Amino acid sequence: MINVTRSSMPEFEEYTEEIKKLWDTKWLTNRGAIHRELEEKLKNYLGVENISLFTNGHLALETILDGLDLKGEVITTPFTFASTTQAIVRCGLTPVFCDINEDDFTIDINKIESLITDKTCAILPVHVYGNICNIEEIQKIADKYGLKVVYDAAHAFGIKYRGKGIGNFGEASMFSFHATKVFNTIEGGAVCYHDKNLGIKMERLKNFGIVDEDHIDEIGGNAKMNEFQAAMGVCNLRHVDNEIEKRKHVVQRYRERLENQKGIKLSPVQADVIPNYSYFPVLFDEEVLGYTRDNIRDALKEQGINARKYFYPLTNEIPNYSEHFKIQDTPIAYKISRQVLTLPLYADLSLKDVDRICDIILSYHN
Repeated sequence: MINVTRSSMPEFEEYTEEIKKLWDTKWLTNRGAIHRELEEKLKNYLGVENISLFTNGHLALETILDGLDLKGEVITTPFTFASTTQAIVRCGLTPVFCDINEDDFTIDINKIESLITDKTCAILPVHVYGNICNIEEIQKIADKYGLKVVYDAAHAFGIKYRGKGIGNFGEASMFSFHATKVFNTIEGGAVCYHDKNLGIKMERLKNFGIVDEDHIDEIGGNAKMNEFQAAMGVCNLRHVDNEIEKRKHVVQRYRERLENQKGIKLSPVQADVIPNYSYFPVLFDEEVLGYTRDNIRDALKEQGINARKYFYPLTNEIPNYSEHFKIQDTPIAYKISRQVLTLPLYADLSLKDVDRICDIILSYHN
């Protein structure tokens, strides 16, 4: 069985050596020594001023929105994992859906301004598959209207844009460290931010609102990363550059085999970006090909290969939202969601298996 992804893990002995000290300290959570070590190492690796670790990326995103005291409407994209929209709604905000670019699948900057109202408080763009948004233009729009910008950077760990870590843009960026991501802490996530007051507030919100042993001044929850997660992160961070390099070779082979095939479109290589090779999306144009991406998915599945319709359905197609919010029309996102298939991609995927996957696709194609 070849799954769409597989978790990167250190050698067993490396992880057990890392966690051995926990049996001495008995300090398993609440900003232990390994947690603090991982924070510092991630700040250096990502090239950011400040970072706060979380038990998962979803709660990290909710905590940003809560910490910024946002009220009203948040412009975002429906071409994302459900978590993005769920975080907006769970924070009592109204999602407003903007369409995406056909080329890189990120939010269409030419359609944002038409969606801004006197209720708009923020823009929440999503870096998709490791493709980054048009950061400069988004910030210009936000500055023009006095809006906050929060990035869902779940797919963008380690990416640099014009030599700068991608976590440096907007008010804050959320990274996911889920087991399926380029870098994982089993489950986990982080927020990179500029304003230290926001950092203080997020630290309290993720720990029940506690200020100190005598004071609680926020209505908080529990979103702390524990020491076992942090230890996995410390180990995986030692190897992440090598893991990304392995992913690069997989992506290169896919491109060699699938580029310039009629009716098959690959995600673009973005200028000024050092990528992380997190996903490999392929679009299958039924009108040109005479078959659908579902046909390809099924053909692969018959051979024990799991590709994923990612993202499908769109988040603005979730029934609960249409019952409570006005749902904006997003035809490009709709079309892409019916064409896209993310192919298996992970560091240990052999080039032989990549060729096997491509052979199945091209035999169906021809």
